[in-house]
Amino acid sequence: MLLYCAGETDGGTVARNEKEVPELQGTLSDQAYRRLKNDIVHGRLAPGTRLAVRQLSDSYEIGASPIREALHRLVGEGLVVAIGQRGFRVPPISLEDLHDVTRTRAMIEAEALRQSLRKGDDAWEANVVASFHQLSKLEREGDPSADFGEWEKRNQAFHQALVAGCDSRWMQRLRGILHDQHRRYRYLSIHNSSHRHVAEEHEALRDAAINRDEERATEVLMAHIGRTESTVVEILRDQEGAKRKPRRTRSTAED
Repeated sequence: MLLYCAGETDGGTVARNEKEVPELQGTLSDQAYRRLKNDIVHGRLAPGTRLAVRQLSDSYEIGASPIREALHRLVGEGLVVAIGQRGFRVPPISLEDLHDVTRTRAMIEAEALRQSLRKGDDAWEANVVASFHQLSKLEREGDPSADFGEWEKRNQAFHQALVAGCDSRWMQRLRGILHDQHRRYRYLSIHNSSHRHVAEEHEALRDAAINRDEERATEVLMAHIGRTESTVVEILRDQEGAKRKPRRTRSTAED
């Protein structure tokens, strides 16, 4: 069931917040990949948007070949859909996909966290504390929704620090892909989560991790991920309800 999908718009000029884009280094293909991925995750290239190579090339001022290479890489990560011979498109957002991504991410990340708590050394612990400190400063002293790019960077660093002790390369790779997929949905909730106490959730995660309490840490993590899902479900259902709500005609309004 499709709940949110942009129209048949081409991938034209894309506004870019420099704080949300990592330092652009490496090949042109790498640059195109990072910038496209960033714009998809943060919704500047909306779900359902057609990704025309020529327009993207003009917008990013990068040649068509690196753009195509980047698009194919993103197809492999599920952030772009190839449409036969007709090009590429940003995947739509749906409740089914949200549930699937959330469940799978929670399972993978919980296991990575358990392994990390068992194997993490003093350097791992110090990194968890340091990354939490940076994140909590913004959450308690600022407004994450006003500077989402910076909050997202610090939030991602904290969650990565928590699982950095896990030495499974495949688990880390899958966790990264699922985290990016979940970020597309989390972006929808950033301005609609005033009822949440995200800073307290992160603090509980830090405490459980530092205490090497696997049961408590995984419990807090699963609840943390689940709350984001609940917020986004509410938003998507409201959007669907608004689309289905019949418009009042003038004659009806005058009755």
